[in-house]
Amino acid sequence: MSGGGKVALGGIGVIIVVAIGLLTGQDPQEILSNIQGTQTEQAETRPAGPRPDDKTADFVSAVLGSTEDVWSQIYQQNGSEYEKPVLQMFSNATQSACGGASSAMGPFYCPADHKVYIDLTFCDELRERFNAPGEFAVAYVVAHEVGHHVQNLMGISQQVQEQRRNLSEAEYNKLSVKLELQADFLAGVWANHANQMSKILEPGDLEAALTAANAIGDDKLQKESQGYVVPDAFTHGTSQQRMYWFKKGYETGDLSQGRYQDIR
Repeated sequence: MSGGGKVALGGIGVIIVVAIGLLTGQDPQEILSNIQGTQTEQAETRPAGPRPDDKTADFVSAVLGSTEDVWSQIYQQNGSEYEKPVLQMFSNATQSACGGASSAMGPFYCPADHKVYIDLTFCDELRERFNAPGEFAVAYVVAHEVGHHVQNLMGISQQVQEQRRNLSEAEYNKLSVKLELQADFLAGVWANHANQMSKILEPGDLEAALTAANAIGDDKLQKESQGYVVPDAFTHGTSQQRMYWFKKGYETGDLSQGRYQDIR
């Protein structure tokens, strides 16, 4: 999904759309376009934004606030100022500077407007479809998208995007996987520092995050949707990779342990 030369990062639902395309022979972009068009029409009849009493929305906002505290402190320690992202919560469909988005995309980050887009219906899917209950599973997703924002501020996202025109789809997918795994690592770094600052973790929280990381691995989603795995189509990493890098970020809390060039 693109707009202004920028590509939205972290759209978990895209994996499923690509898998359907591979299975049926249809163009994944056409499938996604049809879904977006349908759900955008539906969204126009809904009130903008989450319900005032939506506890999930309140929790997502609280997690974003925690990421702001952590990354502001990390940036300050390195002699710079952290530019905070903007949070946009939606249900079913929304519009971003990277283009239109539907629930098929899942949560994502748009570098063009520095916004973290969290689909509240996906938070429900974590519990009901992906069997990843617990608030910290949602926190992991939010922190992952904020990780993409940090990558954008570091210039990593732009460097990867600039290589896209010179690579095959399979080659570019490998770079995309590295971006996603580093975002998982950065989510783990946030959890480490947030727990040091505010003791946010309760028994079972780390396991909830790892369960979510396992549930949305490329290999697991492809297996569920089409019955087999296509490694060249991976864009986010395997379940094992996603759990490994989140856990490494959490255990070390050290940015130098998850440099983009070292992600495997």
